[in-house]
Amino acid sequence: MSQPILITGAAGGPQGSTGRLVANLLLKQGITVRAFVHKLDARSDELRQQGAEIVAGDLLNPTSVQAAMKEVKRAYFTYPVADGLLEAATIFAASARDAGLQMVVNNSQFQGTSDDFAFRDLQHAPSLRNLQYRLVDRIFDWAQVGAVHLQAPPYYENVRVLVSRGVAKQNTAFLPWGDDTTVIPLTGAEDVSRVAATLLANPGMPSQNVYALVSEAPTVREIVETLGRAMGRPIRYVPITDEQWADAVKERINPHALDHLTHLWQYFRKGEERFEATDAVRVVTGQDPQTLEQFFRANAKFIDAAGQ
Repeated sequence: MSQPILITGAAGGPQGSTGRLVANLLLKQGITVRAFVHKLDARSDELRQQGAEIVAGDLLNPTSVQAAMKEVKRAYFTYPVADGLLEAATIFAASARDAGLQMVVNNSQFQGTSDDFAFRDLQHAPSLRNLQYRLVDRIFDWAQVGAVHLQAPPYYENVRVLVSRGVAKQNTAFLPWGDDTTVIPLTGAEDVSRVAATLLANPGMPSQNVYALVSEAPTVREIVETLGRAMGRPIRYVPITDEQWADAVKERINPHALDHLTHLWQYFRKGEERFEATDAVRVVTGQDPQTLEQFFRANAKFIDAAGQ
């Protein structure tokens, strides 16, 4: 594949960092990567050392997006849980159409099993952010750029961040997830990235344009029991209110993400949707997805370090 593959979010962020993971996976295969980063720093320097072409820009700036797409036929689009998703996706989709891109792998969000699509209100979407993703998927479809949507639930990495302080200090997970029978669908950022990299590296087009990436659908009790096995000690679950949780994390989570997650927890607590694991990761990559227990075991030291 002679043309570079454009990867947004390539520098990575504090949690999932799928852009960084996708870039690394492609570089290891000897594939030319154009890494779109927000700023030049040690992270971009490391990517350059690995062989990536670095382009600094802003997804909300049409000029920098258009420049990054020169001689590109495939791209990975991801955007942080912050304001600006709809604008960035529209700019990216329009630029991709003008540049003649053949495939855009879009890091989207789970949309359940319902066929309902809510333009008018939020009754059919768990949160404003989730509704925005539904709109973004259609923006890319309308642009006719070979969009492939990876619709994923919360990441294992999100759970790790949410429980680390309480587990490290009190062996307790304080979360607004209601009864311990609440089901929380999950997947790992590594598997989302492996799916994206596999699709981008394959010279052909995939057989479908939507992949629901649900690795596990455990109850809260199962999540906590799995965490306890990984940590080698009993872990308690203490349900708290949305207000208590919001007050505890407001210094660490931006208002957009806080609103999204608060509504997401409310949606899961209702239990109106039935979540089941899918086989999409295995079908696309040929490998089974990472389990939650494998993830917790790999991150046990990180979780304990949160108490220091």
